[in-house]
Amino acid sequence: MIPQQTVRSILETARIEEVVADFVKLKRRGSNLIGLCPFHNEKTPSFTVSPGKALFKCFGCGKGGDVASFVMEHEHMSYPEALKYLARRYNIEVEEREATPDEILLQNLRERLLNLNTFAQNYFVQQLFETAEGQSVGLSYFKERGFREATIKKFGLGYSPHQRDAFVRHARQHGYQADVLLQTGLAAGSEERLFDRFHDRVIFPIHSLTGQVIGFGGRILDSDKSKAKYLNSPESEVYNKSKTLYGIFFARQAIARLDNCLLVEGYTDVISMHQAGIENVVASSGTSLTTEQIRLIKRYTKNITILYDGDPAGIKASLRGVDMILEEGMNVRVLLFPEGDDPDSFVQKHPVSQVEAFIKNKATDFITFKTKLLLDESGRDPIRRAALVTEIVETIALIPDSIYRSVYIKECSRMLEVEEVVLVNALNKLLRKKIGKKLQEPLPEEEQPRPAQPQQPPEEEFPPGYFQERELIKIMLQYGNTDLSFELQDEEGNPVIYREPVAQHILSDLQADRLSFNNPLHNAMLETFSRSAQDGVIPTSQHFLQNPDPEIVKLAVDLITSPYELHNWERKKIYVKTEPDVLKQAIEGSLYRYKDSVLKAKSDELTEKLREATDVDEQTALQIEKMGIDRMRMIINQKLGIVITR
Repeated sequence: MIPQQTVRSILETARIEEVVADFVKLKRRGSNLIGLCPFHNEKTPSFTVSPGKALFKCFGCGKGGDVASFVMEHEHMSYPEALKYLARRYNIEVEEREATPDEILLQNLRERLLNLNTFAQNYFVQQLFETAEGQSVGLSYFKERGFREATIKKFGLGYSPHQRDAFVRHARQHGYQADVLLQTGLAAGSEERLFDRFHDRVIFPIHSLTGQVIGFGGRILDSDKSKAKYLNSPESEVYNKSKTLYGIFFARQAIARLDNCLLVEGYTDVISMHQAGIENVVASSGTSLTTEQIRLIKRYTKNITILYDGDPAGIKASLRGVDMILEEGMNVRVLLFPEGDDPDSFVQKHPVSQVEAFIKNKATDFITFKTKLLLDESGRDPIRRAALVTEIVETIALIPDSIYRSVYIKECSRMLEVEEVVLVNALNKLLRKKIGKKLQEPLPEEEQPRPAQPQQPPEEEFPPGYFQERELIKIMLQYGNTDLSFELQDEEGNPVIYREPVAQHILSDLQADRLSFNNPLHNAMLETFSRSAQDGVIPTSQHFLQNPDPEIVKLAVDLITSPYELHNWERKKIYVKTEPDVLKQAIEGSLYRYKDSVLKAKSDELTEKLREATDVDEQTALQIEKMGIDRMRMIINQKLGIVITR
């Protein structure tokens, strides 16, 4: 358990805009920052970060909360895990001890898998640097590849011993069970007979966006053709290869800063380029590029440069993946290394300045590259050239932006020696067909149109006072500790100034009339304010944002944030009254409106009883009670400037 003093220190130190920027490219808009939501697929940014309020909120999918909530939601962490992640990021010491075997069993599955992966990485690193076998086999291999020791440590590279069950025995001795060893893929076989999946291999840990070890790649060092050269962790609760890019944890900041992502194929390509100082590079790790991987890059940049090693068969096979990048509205360039070179070998042979210049000057936009490639392949054969034209137009049709499409049509018309009008007609035909197909098919769930704010039932479906309750809670959340000034008179009739916090004033007013809220969630928050106020403390919004009840957290975020922002009109000599300027009037108005809603509900209830009453005395009593309530409503509404019609 993390001490509360440490929790406070973590949450006070962590800056939400810095943490979110690790995962989302943010742009300044007024006092807030906006970006594409990492929780649902969107083309127009609706994800907002408010540094002043220390909150994030997506006005598309509705998710929101504080910095710990963001890490929990994004990385599927528990609250303690999120706090530990933030503590590591800000170098805050958290007292931890190694978990006992019984404590390991009590952890949830995801936590157990991540803990085992961290344990395994430490073991593989220790084997690489501190054992004779690791140094002579693993470390010598990495150094032969040109990797410096600092680079090896940066990427957490390791070695798994030749003995088939060395790691399994080590893990079992430290309390890790067979089921979790099998689920991470660190062990293979059966629960009765386990052996190390990666034995006798050098190890490449695979990190999540937050730097957690979620899987491993292992490379064999002997020449046995019957064994796979590379072996990767299987899919698990924490590792999904279609959503993972090797090196993204180390590359994300450079990608955002340089507004470009270099995409390579393998682990060593990434490591060599990082070692050379080119850090905006990731790898798909030999798998076909997926939509999820493309969207992961899109959080940081709309520009991708794919680095090919010159193998024509490999390039041809990857063209579909590049089409997918275009479909996501991203800009793609392609770089072909000289024959016999890949990114790893090229970087090893040339100074970094030459590598950077080569990438900058030789990268070609993808459609031009693809057109040249297919032209060389088709030669002068008219049938193959006709098929080529169709294929190129199909690729251009994937581009969402019409301006980009028209530019490529002009360029391809010149290269293919085909009249531009022919290509335009073919393109329009494909686009009409595409639109017609989309109209007939339901959108996938992640692309379903979303409202600007989370949907709510029509207003008439809410119980009386619902919106008035929300307004009062909102005021207490935002201004609860703000003092209100009231001019009173002492016993001698002299004027005195009395100050009272906003939350205390609202609570006292409601308690004087013995009022509580009807909505259970609203009332739970009201009672929290009341209990704290009795102890002389007014809870801040952070108190509710860190509540264990996710519904209370969501309500607090919804009430604190707004999709609209009042710009600094004072610069243009336009002065607008804001909530703090008219706070006292706003509070009194909200209290009156809430009381009016309560009285109206009571009046309506009495009207219904009058309709059903048959006894004259009962009717008279009900009528007198209703008249009293209606008189109170009349007084309240006069103060509000509202005329009640009967």
